Amino acid sequence: MTATYTAHRAYTAELVSDEDAFAALGPAWERLYERCAAATPFQSHAWLHSWWLSYGRPGRLRLVLVRAGGELVAVAPLMLVRRPLPTLVPLGGAISDYADVLLDDADDERAAGALTCGLADAARTTLIDFREVRPGGAVERVYDRWRGPRHAVPDSLGLELPAVTMDGLVARLPSPKAQRVRAKLRKLDALGVRRRTVGPEEVDAALGRLLELHRLQWQGRKVTAEHVRPRFQEHLVRAVRPMVRSGHAVVTEFRIDGEVVAVDLTLLSRNLVGCYLYGAHPRLRERKADVAVMLLQACAENAAHACTGGRGTLSLLRGDEPYKHHWRPERVANQRLLLARRRTAPLLTAALCDAAARRRGKEVLDRWRDRRQG
Repeated sequence: MTATYTAHRAYTAELVSDEDAFAALGPAWERLYERCAAATPFQSHAWLHSWWLSYGRPGRLRLVLVRAGGELVAVAPLMLVRRPLPTLVPLGGAISDYADVLLDDADDERAAGALTCGLADAARTTLIDFREVRPGGAVERVYDRWRGPRHAVPDSLGLELPAVTMDGLVARLPSPKAQRVRAKLRKLDALGVRRRTVGPEEVDAALGRLLELHRLQWQGRKVTAEHVRPRFQEHLVRAVRPMVRSGHAVVTEFRIDGEVVAVDLTLLSRNLVGCYLYGAHPRLRERKADVAVMLLQACAENAAHACTGGRGTLSLLRGDEPYKHHWRPERVANQRLLLARRRTAPLLTAALCDAAARRRGKEVLDRWRDRRQG
């Protein structure tokens, strides 16, 4: 299904639900992606189209596209879900740390206006629910223009560092901590840890090793269930292969005496580098190797190279794990942006009530855990 209408002079908005059309959008989508400074790797065509092939449901695709002079200038990649409420949600799901739209940096607000009109038209009987929007996301421009009921609530917490080399990260630490990190780096050198960037033709095998090591490192503990499912591996291989070719992903192997002992996947965009997933053999810890330091060193080098001028961000992505705080990161809360038409305002109210109930439930659980640990 493709619905077309003109939202502004020379700006045409389309609602596309055809999967073949989604696949064919790759080149135009990637050109727009490069022109959107707010974009994260999770808005690339390679990531989202691969996600759809693994996780999408037939008939649910909803892409709102805006063109000017035939060129793509805005995209909202969505899908329809019916439970618990009829809602348009971003593609990418829980395995994507950030959701957003794409908007051309050169836009004079006409593309943003056309995208807003297109989204309002697509959401005649549904709510629009943008989870995990990073501060400064392009969809904030849609939210600001929205004429119907809307609401923003806090979402997941992320931790962020400047996109500098490891030396730069160590320099931010108090002297005693900095000395300990340097000692850990020397220990990695003494163990003979060697780092190697994987080429596009080796990505499939390297990601297979990453997931094998990931399962091994979590053996006997609670692992993220999705990371051990075949559909996740299929998505990861299919998405990362073209992302490595285009410079939007780096796969790094760590070896000792020629044996692969860890593999890291880092995702990159113009202004953000994300430490996405890794696998490390348990014997690294047995040999007193600090895996977090080893991985961060590789991610920092990738970030410093990808984000020139020192303006970029090295994201430790969602999660408030204690080991991340050793590096003195900035705590950054994602937002959840809810948009409705006046006729669908009750759906917005229901979503807000549900969010409030979940938040209260989490607070009760956290207090209970604190009492048990105390």
